[in-house]
Amino acid sequence: MSGIEAGGDTARVPEFKTILGHPKPLWMLFMTEFWERFAFYGIRWAMVLYIVAQFKQGNPAGEKDASHLYGAYLALVYASAIFGGWIADKLIGYQRSILTGALIMGAGLFMLASPTEPLFKLGLATIIVGNGMFKPIISTLVGKVYAQGDARRDSGFTIFYMGINLGAMISPVITQVLAQHVFGDDGMPAYKVVFVASGIGMVLSYLWFWFGRAQLQGIGTADAAQAGSGRLLAVVLASLVVGVPGFYFLLSIDASILNWILIACLVVPAIMLVIEGIRESAVSRDKVIAMLIILAFNVFFWCFFEQAGSSFTFLADKIVNRDLGFMEFPNAWFQSVNSVAIIVLAPILAWIWVKMGKANPTIPRKFSLGLIFNGLAFALLMFALSTLVDGAGKIPFWTLFAVYWIQSIGELCLSPIGLSMTTKLAPGRLSGFAMGAWFLSIAIGNNLAGLFAGEASGEGGMTVTSAYGAYSQGFWILIIAGALLFLIAPLVNKLMHGVK
Repeated sequence: MSGIEAGGDTARVPEFKTILGHPKPLWMLFMTEFWERFAFYGIRWAMVLYIVAQFKQGNPAGEKDASHLYGAYLALVYASAIFGGWIADKLIGYQRSILTGALIMGAGLFMLASPTEPLFKLGLATIIVGNGMFKPIISTLVGKVYAQGDARRDSGFTIFYMGINLGAMISPVITQVLAQHVFGDDGMPAYKVVFVASGIGMVLSYLWFWFGRAQLQGIGTADAAQAGSGRLLAVVLASLVVGVPGFYFLLSIDASILNWILIACLVVPAIMLVIEGIRESAVSRDKVIAMLIILAFNVFFWCFFEQAGSSFTFLADKIVNRDLGFMEFPNAWFQSVNSVAIIVLAPILAWIWVKMGKANPTIPRKFSLGLIFNGLAFALLMFALSTLVDGAGKIPFWTLFAVYWIQSIGELCLSPIGLSMTTKLAPGRLSGFAMGAWFLSIAIGNNLAGLFAGEASGEGGMTVTSAYGAYSQGFWILIIAGALLFLIAPLVNKLMHGVK
């Protein structure tokens, strides 16, 4: 689960009461984020299945369109963070940005339960707008409750990161039980209940922050220029009149065209970063070049990592034998495996990096390991789809379960250092553009993930043959990209001029 860290505030930080050694507001922000992630990940397992069942009349040929829409949605969620950060910084302040974003996201989640495709897409567009105003800002507030240089800050973000993963772990389990055992059955899940439950989770996130924000003692409140209701009203109107229709349009166009739009959006900050680097110094220029090289490889990682909500969902639904003997493992629960793996493996991997001492891999080498582990997950799928298919056309349960764990190792090699590394390599005056470039590289990867998932399903719905063909391509692309980055890592590291 990728998180967003922000720098500590240079302003004076109040003397907060502590709970378990950390400022009391951290735990309020932890629970606010927990419920937001509950809402966000609660819909992940059901979205593509619902699209096929509700809008494609259950026709497997609709899987490709469903994957394309899911990939576009996820891409635009990341892209919207760029605008959300600017709105909070310049217009309405952090606290009002979180509250406004939570309300807008909640409205979008409830809209997903509508029975028509246009209203469903409108709900997705609304979630995208709200997420942009919420997600990057609450992470920024975590940094602001610690003074500059506070040794507890890194562990505070680790605790906050656990809130992200706990919410993401629990929500698929709860929403699946509600959809299939309380309001529906295995043959006819009540998918709309998933969206309503997620909407309720977002309401709880809003209420948690509304009643807990006094603990912040003024951190993140609007300044004098931002405090009036006029700016807040203008932001809400612009979000509804410009933001939602704009993202609705981007969700409705061909996913390939959207990808070119996202690439064009990345090219602009990339050129500006290079020009600024050249102006500053040769060292700054080299750092920008190193950053852009790593961003390019970052696209490959997220393209294949983000199959969980699209092609892996169809794979689990149609080709994985989920019969464990004593129960059938629900499709939705696969969405929790990554979070469990992150919680279990993160301290182990952190311990390994420390024990390696001077042999600890450099940042480019860690990125290459992320790509390679991702590729190994696809190697396992290739093996399963070519060798382990039973008479019913199913592969063993353990194979997909293991895929999520292997991918999680790759994520831990790459994701925790990504944003921090990018901002350190950027020219000082354009660190915001570097952050935007990072998010756009993930957005491009996520949109490509939808296109790739469409290929895994083929024209008539996923089969063993179509999945094997696509996942074989994914394996070779990841392994070649990982090996290439591993080989050029010394050059990239030299361009970084000592940045760790």
